[in-house]
Amino acid sequence: MNVVTEYPHPVRIEEHLWITLSDGTRLAARLWRPENALEYPVPAVLEYIPYRKRDSTRARDDRMHHYVAGHGYACLRVDLRGSGDSEGVLKDEYLQQELDDGVEIIQWISEQPWCSGAVGMIGISWGGFNGLQIAAMRPSALKAIISACSTDDRYADDVHHMGGCLLGDNLSWASTMFAYNSLPPDPELVGSSWRDMWFQRLEGSGLWLEQWLRHQRRDAYWRHGSICEDWTAIRCPVMAVSGWADGYSNAVFRLLRHLRVPRLGLVGPWSHKYPHQGVPGPAIGFLQECLRWWDYWLKGQENGIMEEPMLRAWMQESVPPTTYYDERPGRWVGESRWPSPRIHLKAWTLAWPGTLEMEQSKVPRRPMTVQSPLSVGLFAGKWCSYAATPDLPHDQREEDGGAMVFTSAALDEPLEILGAAWLELELSVDRPVAMVAARLSDVAPDDKATRITYGLLNLTHRDGSATPEPLEPGKNYHVRLKFNDVAQHFPAGHRLRVSLSTSYWPLAWPAPEPVRLCVHAGASRIVLPARTPCHDEDARIKFGEPQMSPLSTEIRPITAQAHDWRVVRDLAIDRSTLEVVNDQGTVLLSTLGLEMQRKALEWYSYRGDDFNSTRGETLWERGLRRDDWQIRTVTRTVLTSTIHEFHIHAELDAFEGEMRVYSRNWDISIPRDLV
Repeated sequence: MNVVTEYPHPVRIEEHLWITLSDGTRLAARLWRPENALEYPVPAVLEYIPYRKRDSTRARDDRMHHYVAGHGYACLRVDLRGSGDSEGVLKDEYLQQELDDGVEIIQWISEQPWCSGAVGMIGISWGGFNGLQIAAMRPSALKAIISACSTDDRYADDVHHMGGCLLGDNLSWASTMFAYNSLPPDPELVGSSWRDMWFQRLEGSGLWLEQWLRHQRRDAYWRHGSICEDWTAIRCPVMAVSGWADGYSNAVFRLLRHLRVPRLGLVGPWSHKYPHQGVPGPAIGFLQECLRWWDYWLKGQENGIMEEPMLRAWMQESVPPTTYYDERPGRWVGESRWPSPRIHLKAWTLAWPGTLEMEQSKVPRRPMTVQSPLSVGLFAGKWCSYAATPDLPHDQREEDGGAMVFTSAALDEPLEILGAAWLELELSVDRPVAMVAARLSDVAPDDKATRITYGLLNLTHRDGSATPEPLEPGKNYHVRLKFNDVAQHFPAGHRLRVSLSTSYWPLAWPAPEPVRLCVHAGASRIVLPARTPCHDEDARIKFGEPQMSPLSTEIRPITAQAHDWRVVRDLAIDRSTLEVVNDQGTVLLSTLGLEMQRKALEWYSYRGDDFNSTRGETLWERGLRRDDWQIRTVTRTVLTSTIHEFHIHAELDAFEGEMRVYSRNWDISIPRDLV
């Protein structure tokens, strides 16, 4: 990492300013701008998220926004209504109020004396989502966006559902926001009103998990904010960014395919992080790429960025399986358009008794069955890798023991794929509600199996997620299951493996009952997007080393941190538990005189073959302290299910000093809707 301290434009930082909206609500912002911007106005770049600009994202904001400002931009980090130091109450993600506020903010920015009138938006995750959503509302001053780790489809490809299956990350993410929404603003910025604002949040934000679980199919709730409902609504240029260890890489390919505006796609080996801080590495000079994008679209400078490949992607080399990688070996590849004419389809037939045969081979049609134990999935990692250590999938051989497995012969020559593979399955099941989890693995000569990509399908959603239908036990169905997009090099001598299971817990909530799946080998196949290498053209893609700005305050650890994933198998009672520890300890933000504590614990368990024993539990502790001001919140959520219902138990406790000043419990039952 190259920390840059001198810039073409000296930077002035305004630690806190208010943006007053038309309804009188004040949103809190932090501003970086060139010192002479009042004399020479500059374009502005907005990041608009709920993660507390004052403390939680302070380091990340410093690294990025100061750097961009130093190259001639005004950069603002704005807390959403009801988050951080902003007034109001945050009641859910991507509500129309949030998007309307965003449009107002952009108009306000464009009218400031330091702004040239041109505004861009950048964001990762939440900020990537609302960047796309606000772009679809077409505010006149918004000229371009950079959307990282986001999605165009809130139902099909977000933290809540995948292939119609309920994701374990739905609980994890709801618990994250449950904890964030329990925190007050900083009294140094909002004054004596901090306590009233705090109690408004504690009372008004609600339990988001309940809302999400009441929408188990793709209805109007999820269509709102899904820009795939109308691709033509976006009229400004879009740069879409993600990583192969992230949960949102598929959206990059759909945006390139469907948008009708100038667009670029960038997918590296990274997890859910900006690429200049990307892990697994290699991280890249992403902020330099951002500057090139902004210079072209906000300043009108010809710099050749739009003459480069539409898609730049990291072609991953084969690696042994493990839950973390410092770096993923590979190389950059480029495609001038997407879909690419360089992609051709190669198919293998799923054959009895468990082989993959090239499609031209004659393969008899024979049924094969599997009824997976709930243990399949304990080594799957997270749906979205937020840290890339240690939340990536482990050796798939342990998972394959409970799956139906098809393995190819050793490859005669290398194979590269880019894009989305899919399965075409002829199958039947013995229950009205069932799921299929499919994995594609790279099997090395020593038999170690590295998961390359995977997909899920709730079979009641086989014809779409808006109107799912129960299955008729014993009836044959033809279904198509899409894998996540990926770029992967398979060396000669390695083998391909397709693994199918009827559960994938805790990555996805299991079906209400154990399911026996029958797949007709010989009538089912996998189709891979094979890519013809173009090494001379690919070699032209190069990125600089990561650059960023220094921190505005020393961040001093006070207590130790811990990040662990533990699988515990208690054979005495036949209970298995995945325990996730993400304790970021307590740190001191020296310049602010503020101590910040954050600790998250998660447990996902089941007992034997009892599909009604699955249980997800999360516990969060958040704390803030400055001199005599000390607050702490504890949030706990438990999700269980029966054949017919989901059950939520949640607790929220808030402390001022050692005194508990607020407490609330929830006990809620929600019918299962073919999930």
